[in-house]
Amino acid sequence: MMKGDGKMVNILEKSGFKQAWSLVDKGLSIRTETDYNKAVEMLDKLLDEVGDNESHPLYNFLEVLGTLIESYEEDRVKIPDVPGREVFKFLMEEHNLTQHDLPEIGSQGVISEILCGKRELNTRQIKALSKRFGVSPAVFF
Repeated sequence: MMKGDGKMVNILEKSGFKQAWSLVDKGLSIRTETDYNKAVEMLDKLLDEVGDNESHPLYNFLEVLGTLIESYEEDRVKIPDVPGREVFKFLMEEHNLTQHDLPEIGSQGVISEILCGKRELNTRQIKALSKRFGVSPAVFF
């Protein structure tokens, strides 16, 4: 597109993209800690609605937002670079929980497999852990 060519701008305005982008941009601009906190809150709500349903219309937005949060955290938030299972194990120890205390995550066998690295946490489990412990879902990725 050449400078001064208004065709693309007209297409964006007529399609409603320009108006839609102004709404989406609010969730995708993470420049301050306040923006970060709002983005994490939005991610939590998206996880509640979308879960791990890849066919949900907001699934791609959830992935993009998660990536942006992760990028912000890498630059500004000091989160130890450890696997999600280690964070899970740490939180269990800090709260004096056993595998039996976490039925929302899965059976004791499933939890054992997660803790020893044979199985990865899925989106539903991450959402449940995030809610239970009051932490960002990003700490489990």
